Amino acid sequence: MSKAIDQKALSALLASHCEAPHWYVAFSGGVDSTALLHLITVWRKKHPESPPLTALHINHGLQAEASEWENHCAWICRFLDVPFLALPAEVVVDGSGLESAAREARYALFESQLGRAEVLFLGHHQDDQVETFLLRLLRGAGVEGLGAMPRQRSLGEGLLSRPLLDCSRAQLERYVAKHGLRTIEDPSNADTSLDRNFLRREVLPLLSKRWPGYGKTITRAAEHLAGAAQALEEVVEIPKTCHSALGDPGFPLAFLDASSDEQATQVIRAWLKSRGLQPPDQSLLQEFLRQLRKSLRSARPMLDTGTYRLQRYRDAVYLLPDQRKTELTSMLIAPGETVTVAGVGKLSIRRVTGRGIWLAADEELELRWRRGGERARPASGGRSADLKKWLQEAAIPPWWRDRLPLLFLENQMLAVGGLWACHSSRWGEEGEEAEAPWELVWEPATCSGLD
Repeated sequence: MSKAIDQKALSALLASHCEAPHWYVAFSGGVDSTALLHLITVWRKKHPESPPLTALHINHGLQAEASEWENHCAWICRFLDVPFLALPAEVVVDGSGLESAAREARYALFESQLGRAEVLFLGHHQDDQVETFLLRLLRGAGVEGLGAMPRQRSLGEGLLSRPLLDCSRAQLERYVAKHGLRTIEDPSNADTSLDRNFLRREVLPLLSKRWPGYGKTITRAAEHLAGAAQALEEVVEIPKTCHSALGDPGFPLAFLDASSDEQATQVIRAWLKSRGLQPPDQSLLQEFLRQLRKSLRSARPMLDTGTYRLQRYRDAVYLLPDQRKTELTSMLIAPGETVTVAGVGKLSIRRVTGRGIWLAADEELELRWRRGGERARPASGGRSADLKKWLQEAAIPPWWRDRLPLLFLENQMLAVGGLWACHSSRWGEEGEEAEAPWELVWEPATCSGLD
């Protein structure tokens, strides 16, 4: 039987995070998160200089008991005198399945909640680590994937930490029983049609009979592989970040010509991690790499991880903005006003000197969105042309072309995004007595990672 655990086992790690402005514990109400919350609470009582603590509960709304679980967690936090925060998750199931979709929604909320240098503690333990290692092994993961879950990593502006990776599930069960802590059990954990549950209930008990210490040895192997992955990463030359015409960050594809597939995947992984993004599974990355190598320059292969998307455009791959959940409708905007549009960015009608769009202060303009077929004549001169041709010549990426803000006064186009002013009755060096020169300014909502 493994030795019992107490808050002293976490002391060194918790002490190393005492400069953080705030601590969070991801609290589901299960055995592992309940044990972790109690351990940290006990430690903080002996260390009053530690940061404020909040229990963070994610309500996925996927089970009939979801509201009861949230109430249970709130009750436990009142008992422990810990502030409690519950956040509802929007789980959108795609081809990766329900479990993956729930995880993506959960981590998106974690990331949105964490402020700069704040720490989120998760209750993942040794058995979780073993399951993760075996699942990735069976999926053909590379060296980095077989490093399994890191003890800590960046998450948004903060840090994610897993203090219990050296503790078994059995140790945590004994801990909560010893302290009389009530926990909840998700009935979906009994569903062996899910790979992780099948490993937990069918495979690992057999391994335990033959190799009782498999948890420690597999965890040690995962740490060796994580160290090897780190060593590989340190010798990889990360491509210098380039930017699209509208500021999307990316990397040029020139390195592919002189790289093997293994080297190329390491380069892409390293670039993603430099942006604070979790690299995708090896199989996804290898397929994306195959498409990059085989497709024509005009093709636009995409890698969609569910959290972020990469797409080729011309001779580079770019990190796409999150535009999937936004629908655009026309809206009014006035001189001097600023509006923020999800999936588009910040738009302002800003005062200028000299040439501009001459407007009266009380005039209402309309923001519309490109739908195809629009024609315009640039204010700088030239003939009227299809807007599509303008965008191609200016190397505006395809993912922005249908979200291009167009400024209208009645049915006269005055400006195309913050890119060009259009030839119109309102453009020039001077206007009417009650008018002043203005311009449309656009700050696109690019996805920049942690940069």
